[in-house]
Amino acid sequence: MSKVFTITEGLENLGALRTGGQGSVYKGKRIGAIYSAVKLIPTPIHTEDRDDRNYRNFESEVSKLLKVNEDPSPNVVKMLSFGITESGSFPFIEMEYIEGPDLCELLQPPHQKIFALNEVIKVAQHLASALEHCHKLGVKHGDVKSNNVKYNVHTSNYVLLDFGLAIMSEEQRRTSIRHAGAVEFMAPEQNEGKMLLQTDVYSYGIILYELLAGQVPFPLSGNSDTGRNSVMISHMEDEVPDVVELRKANLPASWTGEQKAREMQVPGWLLELIEKCLQKDPMLRYSDGTELHEALVIGSLSGTEKPVDNADVVLLENENRALRQQVADLKNVPQGPERKGILVPYFAFALMVISIIGLIAFLGYSQLDSKPQAQQVVLPTDSLPPAVDSSAIDRKRLANKRRAAEAAATKRMVDSAINAEIERARAKAADSTEDLKPDTSDKPVQF
Repeated sequence: MSKVFTITEGLENLGALRTGGQGSVYKGKRIGAIYSAVKLIPTPIHTEDRDDRNYRNFESEVSKLLKVNEDPSPNVVKMLSFGITESGSFPFIEMEYIEGPDLCELLQPPHQKIFALNEVIKVAQHLASALEHCHKLGVKHGDVKSNNVKYNVHTSNYVLLDFGLAIMSEEQRRTSIRHAGAVEFMAPEQNEGKMLLQTDVYSYGIILYELLAGQVPFPLSGNSDTGRNSVMISHMEDEVPDVVELRKANLPASWTGEQKAREMQVPGWLLELIEKCLQKDPMLRYSDGTELHEALVIGSLSGTEKPVDNADVVLLENENRALRQQVADLKNVPQGPERKGILVPYFAFALMVISIIGLIAFLGYSQLDSKPQAQQVVLPTDSLPPAVDSSAIDRKRLANKRRAAEAAATKRMVDSAINAEIERARAKAADSTEDLKPDTSDKPVQF
């Protein structure tokens, strides 16, 4: 491709990308196959001197643009360099080359005439972030329109391009706008050559309107001065047409009925945001990109709340009601009669019973070892052998038998007493155990 002219040393001109009244955009090539986009300003600067007003304005405004790179934004094109062309003495700014279609191209066939709602909101977020980034640095764009927004095919970001008007003087802006600017996106105050932070906000609202409705609110018919003046007057005086009605009229025929119904549910916060952006009076709009971005974030968050299913609500209410009823029932049940006496643990009670039995046994058997004179036991006469008057041997044998019979009778009495005491202890233990058993009736327990 032949060169039209030399831009500057080390920056090759690969031909025009776009030409307009505000200047032409050429594709440039840096050493090392680094591609860039070069914006040429149509007003030549013959003297690179601070005494030259045009050069001074150009240098001042470009220095602001270069601040954008100090903290780069993924939604703002990066400025690489600026200067004066070697031939023609045209001021230029060099920007990164973004590969992808312009936003206006995405509204033309074979694409649909309108954007889906989720994509509209994505564009709104990316452009609001771009304006916030620029406005915080004191940089006004002045020419926000759909063909100055590019879709980056590598990052899927929408990127704001072309800060041409930002580096023009007020007189240059006024001349450019009247004869070559995209009048459909211009704020009312731009008719007088003014450029405010709120001017970018107005043009931002026009872009969102176009994506929703499929057209700008005040379309330009032809490119005559009469048509351009008519559009500017509409911006200053006419009421903005209903964007929802235009969207309904421009719904794609290829969409299903369900899709059309879903895409007509435009969030109220988005409509309110666009309405405020398009106010005739700049003071009634968002003051800058920061306030605009904050309003967008708040609005988008208010629209992401998931609706609660009525069935889930009923289920939770029923469970809550059942729990409250159970608590009420427990509180209303009367308590059983208070038990009197001393409650003894099972282990302690068992030790007491064993101790009593041992004590009785000890006392009983100790009687066996006591002297017969101290412990006289009256026995039935029929249980003793008859007295025998015989020899000493017989008397001794008889005495032994008598003592044996008395011991046996005593042992039987002690055993009987011990058994009776054991039975009484067991009966008492059984009664106490019965009292200690938990109440297994169906009556609820009061807490």
